[in-house]
Amino acid sequence: MTEEIKADMELDLKGLLCPLPMVRVSQNITKVPVGGIIKAVATDPGSLADIPSWAKSTGNEVLKTEKVEKDLIFYIKRLK
Repeated sequence: MTEEIKADMELDLKGLLCPLPMVRVSQNITKVPVGGIIKAVATDPGSLADIPSWAKSTGNEVLKTEKVEKDLIFYIKRLK
């Protein structure tokens, strides 16, 4: 049984091309509290590399990545 992750903010990044999905996550991460979670929905396959790489380099964490049809769903936790 999987536990639902509750997001503090949702970003619709569908249709944006690399590196814009990662840039938008970066611009919004400080709008959630430390420990808060952003749910980001993108369609650009480049996001699969960009968002986890950004999270690692900035000290944040991708809790989960899902693919639902054409959508790539990221749950990013703000750690600092």
